[in-house]
Order: sequence, then C-alpha cells, then structure tokens
Amino acid sequence: MQTHHVDHDLIQAAANVARSRCRGDNHTMAAAGRARDGRIVTAVNAYHFTGGPCAELVLIGAAAAQGVYDLDTVVAVGDRERGVVPPCGRCRQVLLDYFPTLNVIVGEDDRVRTVAIADLLPDSYVWADHQLDAK
Repeated sequence: MQTHHVDHDLIQAAANVARSRCRGDNHTMAAAGRARDGRIVTAVNAYHFTGGPCAELVLIGAAAAQGVYDLDTVVAVGDRERGVVPPCGRCRQVLLDYFPTLNVIVGEDDRVRTVAIADLLPDSYVWADHQLDAK
C-alpha cells in the first residue's frame, strides 16, 4: 500500500463542517473532497433508520451540484471531535466506481495517511469493467 501526501487543509475543512454543522443524531459525519482543480466541496451524512446516505455519498452529489465531477482526495471526520473516520464498505465501493484513481485519507491522530481507494478495496469488483457497453 503506497501512501501519498496528506492534505491537512482538507481534513480541517471536514472537521470545521463536523464541528459547526453536525447536530444531533441526523448529521454525525462530515466529508470533504478536493477537486482536481483545487476546490474543496463539503457535505454531511443524512442518517435515517433505513440507512440513509453516508457523508461520502452525499459529497458525490454535492460535488456534482457544484460542477465537480473529478475528485482527487476525500476524507470523512466524525462529530464530537472523533477525528478522521475511514469510509464504510459501501462507500468504498461507490467511491471506487465513481473515482477509480481517488485518494482517501484514513488513520487516527498523528498517524493519518493518504491511500488509493483501490488499496482500501483490494481484489474489488469494478462495476464499469462489467458493463456491456464498455467492451
């Protein structure tokens, strides 16, 4: 697993949203993504007993709404100063399918690191590789 530069400004952006926008049980995680052009997009999860989308999935829609279709790096941060939280399995798969070259910030405290999404989902099923029109 190769590590890459850690974007501390991106972590701080997610932490600021988690601190200022996450309230109660409905919004407990914030995500931030850096576009290839340098812009930062943020989002929060929308918890619901049926599952609701994680912050990383909301981030994909928020980015698209702002014209960002190519994210370079993402990070999720928990409310109540929980710090960086790695993406769940569903988010890992979706992030891989949307952005196969994406980097993800994971780890705790002074041990945060940036890794390729493919490293978080080894031997993964790549949806695009199995579409009939892709061949």
